[in-house]
Amino acid sequence: MTTDQDLKMDGQPATSVFATKGTDVTPKKDKGVVKVVKRQGLDEERPMIGDRVTVHYTGKLLSGKKFDCSRERKEPFRFNVGKGQVLKAWDIGVMSMQRGEVCTLLCKPEYAYGSAGNPDKIPPSSSVVFEMELLKFEGEALTGDSGIIRRIKVKGDGYMNPNDGASVEVHLEGKCDGRRFDCRDVSFIVGEAEDKGVPLGVDRAMDKMQKGECCLLYLKQKYGFGSEGKPELKIGPYKDIVYEVTLKSFQRAKESWEMDLPEKLELAAVVKQKGNQYFKVGLHHQAVAQYQRIVLWLEMECGTGMEQQKRIQSYMLTAHLNLALCFLRTKEYTQVVENCNKVVELDEHNEKALYRRGEARLLRNEFSLAMEDFQHVLQVNPSNRAAHAQISICQSKIKEHHEQDKKTYANMFQKFAERDAKVRKTKRRRDECVRNGMNGEVGIKRRWRSQDGPLAK
Repeated sequence: MTTDQDLKMDGQPATSVFATKGTDVTPKKDKGVVKVVKRQGLDEERPMIGDRVTVHYTGKLLSGKKFDCSRERKEPFRFNVGKGQVLKAWDIGVMSMQRGEVCTLLCKPEYAYGSAGNPDKIPPSSSVVFEMELLKFEGEALTGDSGIIRRIKVKGDGYMNPNDGASVEVHLEGKCDGRRFDCRDVSFIVGEAEDKGVPLGVDRAMDKMQKGECCLLYLKQKYGFGSEGKPELKIGPYKDIVYEVTLKSFQRAKESWEMDLPEKLELAAVVKQKGNQYFKVGLHHQAVAQYQRIVLWLEMECGTGMEQQKRIQSYMLTAHLNLALCFLRTKEYTQVVENCNKVVELDEHNEKALYRRGEARLLRNEFSLAMEDFQHVLQVNPSNRAAHAQISICQSKIKEHHEQDKKTYANMFQKFAERDAKVRKTKRRRDECVRNGMNGEVGIKRRWRSQDGPLAK
């Protein structure tokens, strides 16, 4: 029979140690999570809401019985802290820790497994103890290339986020190399933040934020001020920047399903013009956001008459063609091919789509496919000089590729031949050694027989 005193810490009952040395880390100060630090952390920085944390842990009942341990699995555990992905006690406890810190948490049932417990492991309404080690933590990546990293200082309210086209009011503080270069309240339309001098990374983060949220955004140069920098703010080219952003309020734009077709067509004309403006000044990512809105609104629309159908098709063709051109500029060639394919589905002889797809395929080293596209262009427009030139390039690349293949295979076959010759040579030597050995044995036997004389009768 076990009791609560069976679990020891430093040779004393665990409950006594928590009572005398523990710190209540719960926001409510109800002693739902009490912490005792066993090893101090490496620095003063602590995880923020949404950070990706990596921990080792051991879970025990107050009886001393162990019910879980990451170290026994030889693999640390990872989760986004403060997002409700784990026990409430973990969210609270880990956010109080420093990198490298080791601590022990005493967790009441309402912060752990509740009144139900966990079948076969945790009895109902049980307090539990976790030994935690915070190995590392890092901000939440908002883009696939980790170009925008978010760390939430203050969690927002509710579950609603701004969408594309929403009106937002934010407070901004921007820093570069520790120097503050921007501090203001500003309102803008999501997708059009560039009009107010707000960088792309802040614009892209809006649809992940909630009202009242305050976060730090770490922006790579692609999502900041790019290769040109911002001379008027004394920011050089290719500089990473940090923005502290507070979302004060927002008004969501109408979703596609909330608009009728005439409204969508009217807005498509405005958005198309906006995208063209961005493209002309080299803001390709911002242009993409505008053209994608047109696709979102119209891709499922059919129209009720010939006029509407023609307008829908015209906007869709233009949007996909312009997206392909933007993605050519940003070197996202798979996206180029996908958008050109959409155009070809609507118009199989579209000269621009065929040519741009050929360009993307050529840049992806798909020379034969690229040549097919350029040949198709010439079928549509035999006087297209650029297509003629591209075909010559494709032929040259294919020939160069074949020559390289010949060299590669020739070297490969030469190596095979040299290896086979070496194997044959080794085999001949081995066979000679065997024969010589056998001849030696025969000679010895003959000498033995001559010495022994004739067999006895």
